[in-house]
Amino acid sequence: MHTFLSYVFLGLSLAAPIGPINAAQLDKGLKNGFLHSWLIGIGSLFAEALFMIAVYFGIVNFLEIPFMKSFLWSFGCFVLIYTGIESFSSANSFSVDARQKESSLHKTFWTGFMLTISNPLSILFWLGIYGSVLANTVAQYDQSHIILYSSAIILGLILWDFSMAFTASTFRKIMKPSLLTGLSKLSGLSLIGFGIYFGYQAIKLIFHL
Repeated sequence: MHTFLSYVFLGLSLAAPIGPINAAQLDKGLKNGFLHSWLIGIGSLFAEALFMIAVYFGIVNFLEIPFMKSFLWSFGCFVLIYTGIESFSSANSFSVDARQKESSLHKTFWTGFMLTISNPLSILFWLGIYGSVLANTVAQYDQSHIILYSSAIILGLILWDFSMAFTASTFRKIMKPSLLTGLSKLSGLSLIGFGIYFGYQAIKLIFHL
């Protein structure tokens, strides 16, 4: 049980660093409440599960090809800047008392998925972290334990996503509308900032800077 809980804590730790998904969860939670915020996290979780499977089967080496790297940085740049601009431009149009027309749950889920699957930092992060965890686990345990402890990591990710969604939706209920608008704009700007960084990385790869 102690080992299982340590892997759950690892999942929490992997999800905690501030990045595009946390910014998007905060934005959706402030605008549309708990469920939309959590679905951003669940969409991201599906992408992260794909990364874990890719690491397990060793196909991530394909993503080390320079062309694929530049494509991923460029695509991630587009997704983040588009999402950030959309978030920033709609910040003034929502109200806590009179809800705006909420975006579909389906669209919200796929936003979370695309933000993660198009993020080269996430790919490299999972390649390094989960790759080393997997190597250590394989050396000590059988396949059933690998599945169990990988599930513990996923449980940690789910718990973090739940806590982020709960926090964002709670802020939505207790904070003044003007402050909510400011936080929503800040979330949008942070997504744009990440997108610009991704674009810079793509340019460096393409032009060999």
